[in-house]
Amino acid sequence: MTEAMTNKLGWMLDDALRMPETRHAVLLSADGLLIAHSERISRDEAERHAAGMSGLQSLARGTAGFCGDPNTRWRQTVTEFDGGYVFLVAAGPGAYLAVSATEKVNMEAVSFRLQELVQRLGKELASPPRRGLDRRI
Repeated sequence: MTEAMTNKLGWMLDDALRMPETRHAVLLSADGLLIAHSERISRDEAERHAAGMSGLQSLARGTAGFCGDPNTRWRQTVTEFDGGYVFLVAAGPGAYLAVSATEKVNMEAVSFRLQELVQRLGKELASPPRRGLDRRI
């Protein structure tokens, strides 16, 4: 199977990166598997970052109660690093969208654009939970 066939949603991520100072985008499942990646990042690198982003969203969701209400839902995490930011947002049931950007990025514009993309794409970004194989067959 070719890269193009396994990265069917990559063009949508490239569209999200049509903003100044953005670098890469990955779409991942809750269990850290890569669903799609932007053109600017290799599949191997995107898979590695997808696994890390899965852990990041899990930690963020686990600390959501720190906001005061134990039923608070996690929506977005922005992490700052030397040289830039990583934006991680909920993108549907069991799916997350991550974008990296330089330190010069307009953070508000990126957050807005990611939420807009999630709203527009809706169900296409969902990754339903995996089910075990029926071993009775």
